Amino acid sequence: MPPQKKPSASPAEATPFLSDVKTLRAKARKEIDKGPVTAAYGADVKRVIEVLNTSLATELVCVLRYKAHYFGAKGLNAEPVAAEFLEHAGEEQVHADRLAERINQLGGTPDMDPNTLMARAQTEYNTPEDLVEMIKEDLIAERVVIQAYTEAIAWLGHKDPTTRRIFEEILAEEEEHADDMLTLLQRNK
Repeated sequence: MPPQKKPSASPAEATPFLSDVKTLRAKARKEIDKGPVTAAYGADVKRVIEVLNTSLATELVCVLRYKAHYFGAKGLNAEPVAAEFLEHAGEEQVHADRLAERINQLGGTPDMDPNTLMARAQTEYNTPEDLVEMIKEDLIAERVVIQAYTEAIAWLGHKDPTTRRIFEEILAEEEEHADDMLTLLQRNK
């Protein structure tokens, strides 16, 4: 019988799963000025920062809209609805802060310029006087954000797991906000 050839290693087996310690340390020292962005980072940092800044503008507009609705809510059913508006405003502010922190981590500058905020935001700043219309505007804005963040998550994939995770966590809260607004809308028709 002729000797059997040993099967060659697959490309995955030929490339080690983890870098050796010396290589990791050398790479870390070589590009120390890049902070958390290492050679393993697979996304376009500049584009990720742009997406984060668009989302930051969106969150800040949501804070302002919810605050305006909180202070403008009037009528018999206004008190519990206003309380929900205020709670959401606080949560949107936390989202904005998380996005700004991530922009900093990636070496960018959070863009909070009020002169360009509306032009960069994905949501609108509509503040009708009618309570039901306020709820509708907030529900529409939540739906816009849900779609935008779902797309951002898919786009990031495995290239930037930290930013993806931030968007996933914020998305879960935005879906909760949309559900809250839908419930309020159904109760106040």
